Amino acid sequence: MQPNDKTMEFMQIAMKYMPEAKQQLDEAGIELSMEMIQPFMNLFTKVMNEAYEMGKADAMKENE
Repeated sequence: MQPNDKTMEFMQIAMKYMPEAKQQLDEAGIELSMEMIQPFMNLFTKVMNEAYEMGKADAMKENE
């Protein structure tokens, strides 16, 4: 599986939690803009890809 195969699914997960993240940033006095989000979204995608691969490897071990 290519890392980008799940990118859209990961972005949907991120958008699900975006209102909560925005609220916390607003409360901390940090303004959120799309330009600011992009590097974090890239990092989030890397983390999610790695976590997905770890879960996939664990599931394969359990099925052996």
